[in-house]
Amino acid sequence: MTNRRDFFKTTSLLVAGSVIGANMVSAAIPAGKKKKKKVGLQLYSLRADMAKDPVATLKKAAEMGYYSLETASYGDGKIYGMLPGEIKKRVDDLGMKLSSCHVGGPNYTRETHAEAMEWWKKAIEDHIKTGMKYMIKPSMPFPDKLDVLKQHMDYFNAVGELTAAAGMQFGFHNHNREFGKIEDKIIYDFMIQNTDPKKVCFEMDVYWVMKGGYSPVDYMKKYSGRFPLLHIKDEKEIGESGLLDFKAIFETAYAIGMKDYFVEVERYNFEPLVSVQKSYDFMAAAAYVK
Repeated sequence: MTNRRDFFKTTSLLVAGSVIGANMVSAAIPAGKKKKKKVGLQLYSLRADMAKDPVATLKKAAEMGYYSLETASYGDGKIYGMLPGEIKKRVDDLGMKLSSCHVGGPNYTRETHAEAMEWWKKAIEDHIKTGMKYMIKPSMPFPDKLDVLKQHMDYFNAVGELTAAAGMQFGFHNHNREFGKIEDKIIYDFMIQNTDPKKVCFEMDVYWVMKGGYSPVDYMKKYSGRFPLLHIKDEKEIGESGLLDFKAIFETAYAIGMKDYFVEVERYNFEPLVSVQKSYDFMAAAAYVK
């Protein structure tokens, strides 16, 4: 994901209703009554729109048909500039739910452990008020030695202990870099093998697994139970490239107990709102998506 860790700095994008045309569901229809599938959306997909007007953009996501949301903005105790209770109410009123969040956390070293734990305690306190069940770290810098990576996995376990005590689950979201090696060990495998399944889960980004040279289906089977969440992603709009076998991905994910999934559109053939709508339409039409 390009510059993901530098997100939360966005530009404005406007899309007139006439551009979206028939793809958009009429705002006159109550959002909660038109959803046939509980399709999730990572709000990073609409990052510029969320930065400009999060309230209006949430409404548009509901009108498209999305149900479950994963956020990607947190600072000063607020989520997209709103207090936890406020964004929860707005989302609830639209017939959607807040399920998960991406939060980066402070830069970590062994010396800053205590400070980092305090940061996570505050983040957990804020996000638990929204009703979210998952708190996902979207990326991390990778060391060049396994013993240092092991320290980071111990850190993940410690954060996971905090989230578990609060009724949430901590996890990590991959890119393709995790499929490189340190000391002949695949980073992703090492991370999974050195974290406690009761404390740390993994949100598999199926596109980045593929770009890393591996099969999302094979990884789900290999580490069944570690992937309660998926990011459904493609080169641009979902299904546009033909590079991923989404049918096999969903069938395997359901078989291993996937709890939720989120469409994420990072690059676009159209304006972001149109691309995100087209991605929803693909998911809604796919017989293998429940």
